[in-house]
Amino acid sequence: MKLETTKRTIMLLALVLIVSIVGAACGSKAANTTNTGEGSGTSAAAGSANDQAEELAELTLGLLPSIDAIPFVIAHEQGFDQKHGVLLDIETFKSAKDRDVAFQAGKVDGISADLVAISIYNEAGLDVKITSTTFGEFDLLTGNSEIQDVKDLKGKTVILSKNTSTQYTVAMMLKQAGLTEQDIRITEVPQIPTRLELLKNNKADAAILPEPFVTMGQAAGLRILSSTHQANINPFVLAFPQSAIDAKAEAIRAMYAAYDEAVAYMQSHDKADYIDLVIEEVGYPETLKEQIEVPAYIPANQVDVKEVEAAFAWAREQGLLTKDITPEEVISDVQFKK
Repeated sequence: MKLETTKRTIMLLALVLIVSIVGAACGSKAANTTNTGEGSGTSAAAGSANDQAEELAELTLGLLPSIDAIPFVIAHEQGFDQKHGVLLDIETFKSAKDRDVAFQAGKVDGISADLVAISIYNEAGLDVKITSTTFGEFDLLTGNSEIQDVKDLKGKTVILSKNTSTQYTVAMMLKQAGLTEQDIRITEVPQIPTRLELLKNNKADAAILPEPFVTMGQAAGLRILSSTHQANINPFVLAFPQSAIDAKAEAIRAMYAAYDEAVAYMQSHDKADYIDLVIEEVGYPETLKEQIEVPAYIPANQVDVKEVEAAFAWAREQGLLTKDITPEEVISDVQFKK
């Protein structure tokens, strides 16, 4: 029992160090807390926000400066959250480490995470559940003219962060190309800006990157070999501890109604109406404004069981997950019934 307790403590401490940047975790901008009162840019909703605040359930989200955070931010900025009966308090953290510290301290209700992180959380004894997927993206970039396809990476150097969703993503891309992780040389570089600089300076053959670094890399002449979307891999999720789901089920459902309305808003509005918000939240350089491609967001949906199985199988291979945890045990039906 004492050994098990010690192991659990080590896993909790290790979590802060190894959990992936999700979706684009280590963004270049400082941590920022979205103001839920003034300065939201909302017209009709802002006028009555203060009067209604005491009547609305509040839900605090710990998000990273990544592309999958945009619908949540727009839902709040446009007042869709209050329209559906919830007040979203969005806290944006510059790194997964900062987000996890706040999460473990109980300062946020839900977080943007990934399937590898979910396996680590539950291995450490935290009852964390997936409430939906999100719309993140990783891209595998190269500057080596000899590499035209993922299969050409055999014997080449690839930069990533070990024991995270970036390594998992690369592993899945390699598998689809008939390769394994043993076929490449892995260089571990957790810092995303450093990965980009090393790749631009020909210090590696490929690197896995999130936005805005993908667009920055393309502007510097790098090419995309594959992406999570092209490879049909989606490790990105929104997660809540079961205690928060039990206490705030209606607020979570209201949040998803606001999320879907934000998606509809983006589908029906010109990109110019919200691109400045995307630049601010994700951290794109203003000079690349015209090159930014906003994803074709879709309404929220639940994670695919097969995605969870694949990620958990990989986590077991890496020694990150030893418990016999099934996908059903980590998938919540608070919004999407099983």
